[in-house]
Amino acid sequence: MDLRNIAIIAHVDHGKTTLVDELLKQSGAFRANQQVAERAMDSNDLERERGITILAKNTSVEWKGTRINIVDTPGHADFGGEVERILSMVDGVVLLVDAAEGPMPQTKFVTSKALALGLRPIVVLNKVDKPDAEPDRALDEVFDLFASLDADEDQLDFPHLYASGRNGWCDSELDGPRQDLSALFNLIVRHVPAPRQQSRKDEDFRMLATTLSADPFLGRLLTGRVESGRLKAGATVQALSRQGQKLEQFRVSRIQAFRGLGFDDIDEAEAGDIVTLSGMQKATVADTICALAVDEALDAQPIDPPTISVTFGINDSPLAGRDGKKVQSRVIRDRLMKEAEQNVAIKITDTPGGEAFEVAGRGELQMGVLIENMRREGFELSISRPRVLMREVDGERMEPIEEATIDVDDEYSGSVIEKLTGARKGELVEMRQAGAGKTRIIAHVPSRGLIGYHGEFLTDTRGTGVLNRVFHGWAPHKGPIPGRRAGVLISMENGQSVAYALFNLEDRGKMFIGAQEDIYQGMIIGEHSRDNDLEVNPLKGKKLTNVRASGKDDAVTLTTPVRLSLEEAIAYINDDELVEVTPNAIRLRKRHLDPHERKRAAKAG
Repeated sequence: MDLRNIAIIAHVDHGKTTLVDELLKQSGAFRANQQVAERAMDSNDLERERGITILAKNTSVEWKGTRINIVDTPGHADFGGEVERILSMVDGVVLLVDAAEGPMPQTKFVTSKALALGLRPIVVLNKVDKPDAEPDRALDEVFDLFASLDADEDQLDFPHLYASGRNGWCDSELDGPRQDLSALFNLIVRHVPAPRQQSRKDEDFRMLATTLSADPFLGRLLTGRVESGRLKAGATVQALSRQGQKLEQFRVSRIQAFRGLGFDDIDEAEAGDIVTLSGMQKATVADTICALAVDEALDAQPIDPPTISVTFGINDSPLAGRDGKKVQSRVIRDRLMKEAEQNVAIKITDTPGGEAFEVAGRGELQMGVLIENMRREGFELSISRPRVLMREVDGERMEPIEEATIDVDDEYSGSVIEKLTGARKGELVEMRQAGAGKTRIIAHVPSRGLIGYHGEFLTDTRGTGVLNRVFHGWAPHKGPIPGRRAGVLISMENGQSVAYALFNLEDRGKMFIGAQEDIYQGMIIGEHSRDNDLEVNPLKGKKLTNVRASGKDDAVTLTTPVRLSLEEAIAYINDDELVEVTPNAIRLRKRHLDPHERKRAAKAG
């Protein structure tokens, strides 16, 4: 059977996963009456809730005698560790671009990787039926993007199609018949080359491990493309590291290939196939699985280093153990080690006391997703503020820089530029009109400056701004960046909050809690209206006397408290504060709950 391997790449929310749903339906991967969830490829609960793809997924469809292996890739740069390696597994890419928004930062990030590997993209302008769609402008911007990324002549001469993934049609002309996706299927078969590896079926078996997953019954699973030779289930092979050192020798217990949304066991894999192997103990991403006679490893993409780190500790607050079942440091460590096994972009190290663990990763979103998953599994944790990881180059301290692309209404552009280029030490790269009344701002900002900025940005733009960020590179350290300016309101008592006390504290600042909520000494219950921390008593009830005055006993009406999401809470805290995360609550607290200990720590610091 003819074979084609493609990846679908795009910015977040440009419709990749929805388009793959339609490809599966129209190729006959589902029965006509089969019930299939919308965005079937986003199988993880968090992916469904947030509407984003976090893990790369593989699927496979048949079209007129050709098998097309499709990889749906994450759009967020935080999960970029997945994207780069996946692209080395395919022979073509379908670049999906929103016809209204045009190419966006993550489009640029993934496309630059695809062009560097010599892939020739097919461009699909999606959502052309939106009222604000401008497909011609979007197409021009894609061409400009390719040119700026040093695309060669072949890559600049890209084929393009117009589509509406949600309505299940794709055409070469904007005013075409709009019936189905056959134009896309036919173009993939025509434009994407068959795997060059197919001519190397008679050589020794070699496969580069691209993604790692785990199965409760089969153990470690490695997915990759067979570069040469053939492999039968039950054969004995070896794993070589990137440096060519032998890691282990093992028997392949199963070979599985993607068929529709599921796996099928196959007896033999041959050059060009994308398959999943099981049976190994140590082999991981970027290792070469090969025949015993092979002694040279295949070239692999290096794994990008982490840029931020967060401390995961046990929950030691007075309310610990009420919600979660998994509270011991040993259980937390086992879960983090399991995550590091599956996710090569994460690094775990123990801290000296053994009660906490340093988790280093690619960004706040990646950390937020890990914490949210653990919270849903019944863990209780205390989380520190993210710290940016520096590196030394020739004796100079370097820090990670991110490219922020911002779309705002014209009237807010001034305050956004002032915030980014002032205290946050950013550099303005480009500013231009992006449609009626909208400005697009591109700036290079230290990662430190963007931690905690998103909430402030939404306030400054009245919730209308869109901020996208992608890792840009390393630059010399830019000096101190001020953190949160406001102080916090700290509870001085343990118990349940009282409405009357909270009502009297409202002129002191914004509240993070409502009435009748469990609180404890050292817990942060609100933001102070000034820049210093203030200890308050949220349990103070009204003094009862036998004198009644008219108008004094009306029911107290409280302002709705500010509820911070997990990512907002982690970005909000200072270095002397923690976020307490349990299955049912997110609380902010001081690292030292006792006020005397806080003073001692402040003096020592």
